[in-house]
Amino acid sequence: MTGEGSLRGRIARLRAAYAPHEHRPLDGYLVALGGYAAVTGTLAGLVRMTGRTVPDRPSASDVVLLSIATHKLSRLLSKDAVTSPLRAPFTSYDKPIGSGEVMEQVRDQGSATRHAIGELLSCPFCLAVWIATGLTGGLVLAPRLTRLVATALTAVAASDFLQMGYAVAQRAAEGHPPPGLAGRPDGQPAS
Repeated sequence: MTGEGSLRGRIARLRAAYAPHEHRPLDGYLVALGGYAAVTGTLAGLVRMTGRTVPDRPSASDVVLLSIATHKLSRLLSKDAVTSPLRAPFTSYDKPIGSGEVMEQVRDQGSATRHAIGELLSCPFCLAVWIATGLTGGLVLAPRLTRLVATALTAVAASDFLQMGYAVAQRAAEGHPPPGLAGRPDGQPAS
């Protein structure tokens, strides 16, 4: 038995023991973990090669800026209708979910790597780890550019919340309760 065959056999046995009643693409997750390790290793190598210093503690303003930018970019990449061509090889369209976002399903056919990448690209929570890592690395390697990009993403996130607040205020001014509160005179959600 070759080393690859033996590794594949071990992964298959591990997958069967881990989730005997559900397909979980553990080998695809290993590829994703390897990709993440490569990205973080590359960032660390670039920091070392360029002689950049890593701050002892990031400023609170940078943490807030990167947090909001990470939120926005992860939603933009994982849910926005316009970025669906980036996800299409790994997901299939399900339905619109409002505010220019779509719900997609991970493609189960094909490789375990395709499945794992589909899960990563369609999950804003999962993608946020990668984005935060990239923005944090950018803050060390190219702080001015990273802050500029993060500021633009933060402005878009703030605009999103303002647009949603405006829509709620407009519905209230027209005498319509916010979505989900219709159906009861006291404004409480219908059960």
